[in-house]
Formats: sequence, C-alpha cells, structure tokens
Amino acid sequence: MDTDFDGVARPYDFISRLVFGDALVRAQVSLLSQILPDSSILIVGGGTGWILEEITKIHESGLEIIYVESSPKMIELSKKRSCKNNTVNFITARIEDYQTEKLFDIIITPFFFDLFKKDKIKFLFSGLNEKLRKDGLWFYTDFIPSKYQTKIWQKLLLKTMYLFFGILSKVEAFELVNMDFYFAEKYREVSKGWFYGKFIRSISYRKIML
Repeated sequence: MDTDFDGVARPYDFISRLVFGDALVRAQVSLLSQILPDSSILIVGGGTGWILEEITKIHESGLEIIYVESSPKMIELSKKRSCKNNTVNFITARIEDYQTEKLFDIIITPFFFDLFKKDKIKFLFSGLNEKLRKDGLWFYTDFIPSKYQTKIWQKLLLKTMYLFFGILSKVEAFELVNMDFYFAEKYREVSKGWFYGKFIRSISYRKIML
C-alpha cells in the first residue's frame, strides 16, 4: 500500500505549522547554506515545495534540481514556487521508480524515512546511496528515533502523528527507524542541529565510500 498525500497536500503546511510552528522549516533550512554553486541536487519527498524558494535565496541560478515526489497534488503546488534561474525537473513518482545514471552532489530527504518500515528503508537507502557521488552531501532531517526520546510528550506526539497520517495518507510505518545505522558505514557527519525540544534533528553527512 503506497502512501497518498494528495488529500492533505493543500492544508499540509498549515497543519505542520499549527503543531510545530516554524521548527520544521528551520530544521531543513539550517543545512542549505552548505550548498555550493552549480550543484546538482536530488530532493526526495519535498512536499509542497517551499524548500525550493529557500534554496533560491542562497543561489538564484546555476543549480540543477531533480524534485521527486509521489503525490501529484504536492507536485502541482511545488511547480508554483519561484526558482529564479535554477533548473528544476519535477518528477511525479516514487523514488524507487526513478531511474538515472546521474550522480548527484547533494541529496535532500526531509521527513522521508519516517514513512516506511525497516525492511523498505534498507532498500530505499541503498538506492539513494547509489545516486550520490563520493564526497557528496546528504541532508537528513527527521524526528528523533526512540533511543533519543526522553520525554513523554515526544512519544505521545509521535504516536498521534502516525495515527493521523496512517488514516489519512496510508503511511505504512508506526514507529521511527534509527537511521544512524545506515549512515554509519559510508558517511561521516559534517554538522548536526536539534529543534523543537530536541524532537527533530538535522544532519548533513558526507559520503566517504562508493
């Protein structure tokens, strides 16, 4: 069963800000200053596309961005964003169905892996890893896994979110998978930031192995 965010596409940003304020935005934006001129970027599950405008504030031209999102409604909203003179190719597809021989300088996965169970995450991570060049950057932003959840409100909020999106968007997962294990072997941590009472973390990783 595939996730389906079409039904919450338009109110998605409003809902997220209602719950988290600007924390989700700040968490993702905190990594964008590491984007170098003329980079090739793969964005996976970018939602309504506001991140494109934040990237454009840093580089108004010269970037090549592939924007892969499975929800047609999210793609529709994303296409309305201002990207100035950057090249953006919008692809409506699941990331596992996106095939390319291109190696990217940067991969961005904002709140993406929290949608899937462990067996599928291994497959998705492997496929994305193959699309990033050596020394490339991976911008990872997501909610913290259970090993870091020290407060009751964090556990309750996470369960509520999974219940909400499980019903409305058919999200298959019901708990967070600790992604540290997947990055440990082939990546080194460049920077890390914590947000919303340390419930959200943003990490930039540099690929050190092919």
